Amino acid sequence: MSGRGGAISRAMSKTAKTIKKPADALTKAEARAELKTLAAEIARHDELYHAKDAPEISDAAYDALVARNRAMETRFPDLVREDSPSRRVGAAPVEVFGKIRHDVAMLSLGNAFEDTEVAEFVDRVRRFLRVPQDDALVVLAEPKIDGLSISLRYENGQLVQAATRGDGTTGENVTANVKTIRAIPHRLKGKDVPELIDVRGEIYLAHADFRRLNAAQAEAGEKIFANPRNAAAGSLRQLDAGITARRPLKFFSYAWGAASRLPSDTQSGVVAAFERWGLPVNALRRRCEGPEELLAFYRSMAEKRASLGYDIDGVVYKVDRLDFQERLGFVSRSPRWAIAHKFPAEQTTTVLRDIEIQVGRTGALTPVAKLEPVTVGGVVVSNATLHNEDEIARKDVRIGDTVVVQRAGDVIPQVVSVVLDKRPKGARRFVFPEVCPACDSHAVRDTDEKTGKADVVRRCTGGLICPAQAKERLKHFVSRNAFDIEGLGGERIELFFDEGLIRQPADIFTLEARNAKLPEPLQGRKGFGAKSIENLFKAINARRTIALDRFIYALGIRHIGETTARDLARAFGTVEAFRTAVAAAVAGGGRESEAYRDIDNIEGIGETVVDALVDFFGEPHNTKAVGDLMEAVDGLRPQITVEPYSRPATVASTVTGKTVVFTGTLEQVTRGEAKAQAERLGAKVAGSVSKKTDFVVAGADAGSKLTKAQELGVTVLTEDDWLKLIAR
Repeated sequence: MSGRGGAISRAMSKTAKTIKKPADALTKAEARAELKTLAAEIARHDELYHAKDAPEISDAAYDALVARNRAMETRFPDLVREDSPSRRVGAAPVEVFGKIRHDVAMLSLGNAFEDTEVAEFVDRVRRFLRVPQDDALVVLAEPKIDGLSISLRYENGQLVQAATRGDGTTGENVTANVKTIRAIPHRLKGKDVPELIDVRGEIYLAHADFRRLNAAQAEAGEKIFANPRNAAAGSLRQLDAGITARRPLKFFSYAWGAASRLPSDTQSGVVAAFERWGLPVNALRRRCEGPEELLAFYRSMAEKRASLGYDIDGVVYKVDRLDFQERLGFVSRSPRWAIAHKFPAEQTTTVLRDIEIQVGRTGALTPVAKLEPVTVGGVVVSNATLHNEDEIARKDVRIGDTVVVQRAGDVIPQVVSVVLDKRPKGARRFVFPEVCPACDSHAVRDTDEKTGKADVVRRCTGGLICPAQAKERLKHFVSRNAFDIEGLGGERIELFFDEGLIRQPADIFTLEARNAKLPEPLQGRKGFGAKSIENLFKAINARRTIALDRFIYALGIRHIGETTARDLARAFGTVEAFRTAVAAAVAGGGRESEAYRDIDNIEGIGETVVDALVDFFGEPHNTKAVGDLMEAVDGLRPQITVEPYSRPATVASTVTGKTVVFTGTLEQVTRGEAKAQAERLGAKVAGSVSKKTDFVVAGADAGSKLTKAQELGVTVLTEDDWLKLIAR
């Protein structure tokens, strides 16, 4: 994953949680609850980074979330969720450019931060491939460019299509813009150019070009870019390709997707062919043998980093032999044959002047540190999230303190610690409010009924009477991955809400009719204009037909993100079936009702989601709001169509098409290796046992999943049985 850039002083991370226990000290119930929260939080940060070029947290903070998620999934593999960050890449594409589906998914890389993790990577590869320590294992090392990932499709040597990464499966069509970049050839040269090849690489801006661009922007009174990656992303995603053409974008190629044939049987050989064909490649790449050589390369890149003239945020290691890559395959969202070794984050100190509270759409009260503006890695920052009151107490952060802030890339810093020896005498402890600053309702911390522990987040109980929540819910409703209404951004939602023009979603779709009867229609107001309002109404009317998963997601029901909304849409197909099923669960009166269990049995859905649905639709004002919305929206699509996740190619085998669940501790391979092998052989690896499960592979200390398999009569295999089965 490239550097996580963004102009951060405008935005806060609203959902990050304090990590209070090591993963190996968590109970299963604690891990289950935290994995749910992490899935939603990481998905939101993926969307901000990949689709909006507006990240809110640093690379280090994001990587810490992913590492935390991975650690818990390793400890409790049966808790891996369908919407786990380990199962997805990036965010949905911006529709204005049109969509291009990648023939081969653009997956991201797993990360290493310590030297020991690099050695572990090499050992894992050797163990998986059964390569003896005495045999050579060549790994290609190359700088990790901090830019924008791109896919270039060449047919008979001619550039015919260019797409961003998007969500890894589907990206944005930026062909016209990419063709203006001088560094990217329109035609490849050479006798060995294949009939089809999907070249992949990174678009970036050199430091000198970035400085000149910002100087020109300042002189013209235009937007100043925070960093080279943001400038590159903003330049590529222009609606006017002429603007892209005027930006000095550069490109490095380093990988490929679909290809009719390849010019070499090694990674380094294919990249060398790219260079022969006229594609820019990074000359600093090096073939290495063993962890010592890899780490030496990493240290040399760290030393040269400041003088390269372009941004890198680490080093990438790739197994060189392509047949080895083929055998290693993939684990969920990442190739097993490659890993990114990230550079440590940058740090500096500044003074914390105040702490303010923001109220989110679910009522969460988030403390925001107001910092004395400071430059961290070339970006001026003045805000940082403090996450929650426990985080403030744990770090003993006080108003007036000098604090250490950290960033990696160009994103909002995190408060790492307090410089105690610089604490002034007048430094004040922050008293977290027990009432909502927006509506004066009580703000409480819910208690987890399973663990008996208080939630780390304090929430406003005001619900629909809380203007802050109402505004945030409306902003969510019109957001890109919900109804995606162009021209109805945060500022207009705030204005229309305060004026009483839009108080609930249905009001959006009646606004045009009501506007015509206003004493002063919007078209005549200062700052609007007839064309602007005409475009707004066109955008609203264009969303009167919308896919069911977007509709469910747009409702803003707690615990229901994009993935869960898609699972519900797949299961029910129509909005009528969805509402009928949930109404039956509400009327059923509890978890033991048949209607409740029917929803709970949907793949990817658990009791937390069903409880959230029952709570939401159990409130009369919510059912009325949804009913009003249905009357205002002319006909949801009767049948939802959801594109399947694009998995790596599989090999036909005895388990192709079978559903497998792994439980307990495996001894001959790791859980990740077993899952990777199963998926490569065409099996579906599930996280829970049901009547649809074909095999349960039970290792040592197998628990409830083994019991359930026995109750349902599902075939149970030992690890040896499984290995014999897949070897046939």
